Amino acid sequence: MTLSIECAKAVGTTFGTYVTADFLSNFIQHPTQKMDYGALNSVVGRKVGEKFWGTRTEHILGVAAALAVADHASAAIFKNFLGKAISFADTPAAFVAHTFFFIFVGVIIYAAVDAMFNPANAGQRMATFKEEVYNTYVGTNSAWFEPFVFPFLAKALGGDIVKDNWFWGSLVPATLAYSTVKGTGWNDWGNSGLNDLEKEMNGLPL
Repeated sequence: MTLSIECAKAVGTTFGTYVTADFLSNFIQHPTQKMDYGALNSVVGRKVGEKFWGTRTEHILGVAAALAVADHASAAIFKNFLGKAISFADTPAAFVAHTFFFIFVGVIIYAAVDAMFNPANAGQRMATFKEEVYNTYVGTNSAWFEPFVFPFLAKALGGDIVKDNWFWGSLVPATLAYSTVKGTGWNDWGNSGLNDLEKEMNGLPL
């Protein structure tokens, strides 16, 4: 019971990290564009189209949930296989493999759920899923650098600035990985990768 609670807390913390990272990555990818956060648009005075499906909020919550579960499940699989917990410092090859594996599996899980339940995909659900599998493969291959972010920044900026904590060790690498995965896999940069409402809010042709 105690182990289950600890596991749930760990997954919850990871979920929160990925939610924050995805949200922040939008400012890297779309620094001047207005984003569609569904029902939350009303909070910042923006037009509300779809309340959830097809919005940034769906992506933020859905991907974070799938990645958090996949991350911890993958780490447990590698630990069971190697007989010890993995880390980039102690088991670099295994940790890099774990990074590729859990990102790919997590995003695929999200893509499957979205393809299955998003009303916009009606009549083309399997075709949408197949396309998302390819996009996920392309995007995941760009995330190779994530485990290297913290040690690189620690060496470049110094240990007095880059501490071994949640911000530098988890949030910054995850935010950069989100940006590259979405950017390369879905061409989600600048005025590209926007839904119809986002194009409308930013004065772009539909």
